[in-house]
Amino acid sequence: MKKSYLITGIIVVLVLVLVLLLLPDRQENGAAVIRVGCDAAFAPFEYVDTKTGEVVGFDPDLMRAIGEELGIEVEVYNVAWDGIIPGLVSGNYDVIASGMTITEERKQTVNFSDPYINAGQVIAVRSDETEIHTPADLVGRKVAVQISTTGHLEAEKIPGIAVIKKFNTSPDAFLEMANGGVDAVVIDLAVAAEQIKANPGMYKLAGPPFTTEEYGLALRKSDTELLEKINRALAAIKENGKYDEIYNRYFSE
Repeated sequence: MKKSYLITGIIVVLVLVLVLLLLPDRQENGAAVIRVGCDAAFAPFEYVDTKTGEVVGFDPDLMRAIGEELGIEVEVYNVAWDGIIPGLVSGNYDVIASGMTITEERKQTVNFSDPYINAGQVIAVRSDETEIHTPADLVGRKVAVQISTTGHLEAEKIPGIAVIKKFNTSPDAFLEMANGGVDAVVIDLAVAAEQIKANPGMYKLAGPPFTTEEYGLALRKSDTELLEKINRALAAIKENGKYDEIYNRYFSE
């Protein structure tokens, strides 16, 4: 009987050893998979391909290039912007790659990677608009923003705006302007450029960016090892030309 228990114990130990050998090396990579959360309504940074249903854009491609550099698989999840940081903190995903501006307020909750792109807020208007050129021209006007974005925050800093209408997606904000519900949209330069490009003759920029901002990848405060690896990979793809390839794919004329 004791011999039988001994043999059983040996078999159990061997099975455990085999399982440990076959498991992904999480200690080396920090994770077998990097789960990425993004709000896929922010073209060209992230959006849903209507033909394939896949989340595509600058940010997903950047994260996939980072994953390739690290030898780690990347999974992209489409999540609502207004809950994107709570979702990260609660562990639903490991990284936010969603055109997120690095701010001091957000730094209280998450850690940011090195900046990966410069962005600025602009005022977009209908193509026939002739009186709006600067933030000062928004006095008494109705303005649309995407909720909880830096465009939303910057619009609230502009004195004299009559109404700020908040929308879940940037296309909805532009549609409100097209329908005459607002006079302008305050939003990131690249996103405004994408809407102008997608709707020829409908919109234009009122002027140059009135802020300078930097986007970063957001991680939980506890994931310092993964943050270091992502920063190294980001530097590497900038050095080897992969970053420029992705950038030109979405932002070159």
